[in-house]
Amino acid sequence: MSVDSAAASGLKGCHHCGAVWQDAADGEGCGRCGTRLHTRKPDSINRTWALLAAACILYIPANLLPVMVTRSFFGQQTDTILSGVIFFWVSGSYGLAAIIFIASFLVPLFKLAALVLLNLMAQRRSEWRQLERAKLYRILEVIGRWSMLDVFVVSLLAGLVRIQGFAEITAGVGIAAFGAVVVLTMLASLSFDPRLTWDTGRDTVAPAGAAPLELKTQESK
Repeated sequence: MSVDSAAASGLKGCHHCGAVWQDAADGEGCGRCGTRLHTRKPDSINRTWALLAAACILYIPANLLPVMVTRSFFGQQTDTILSGVIFFWVSGSYGLAAIIFIASFLVPLFKLAALVLLNLMAQRRSEWRQLERAKLYRILEVIGRWSMLDVFVVSLLAGLVRIQGFAEITAGVGIAAFGAVVVLTMLASLSFDPRLTWDTGRDTVAPAGAAPLELKTQESK
């Protein structure tokens, strides 16, 4: 069953309040909240590529440079994300090591790889696994909030462990790079327009047995 897209029907949805308007021009203000209306996010693919490129560059120092510096009576020790994972694993804290490894290493890497895939397929107007790609984007939105675990831990320790002359913990350069990676991937996710997944130049085909949705629209201004 062939289903016309909202863009082909002259419909534009407000990104802020959710109202749907018919025959509204690009850049025209929403009649409810005043937000500018667009069929798709302006320059979504290029903005997403720029943010992803910056995040990929910073991902390297984020994992190689120390995220935490511990100064004590016995000397100074620097720790990277992976060295912290190894320390907790060797000391028997397997659960904590696994949490830090997943949240601070695998999740940012997964987000970068997934966003590169989504943006590349959208740029090529690919019809490959569109439904799965749409679900992947929703997964990214859910797990994105857990990427700042290391930043929270280092900030907490830096505030609590500060005994002058005996022990002092400060944040390393790596934590700034790591925080920048997390912020850049969040911005890249926001810049990417998931509706581009369905823009293949062909009419969208509804799954077997599915009925067309009835769109409730606001009156045009």
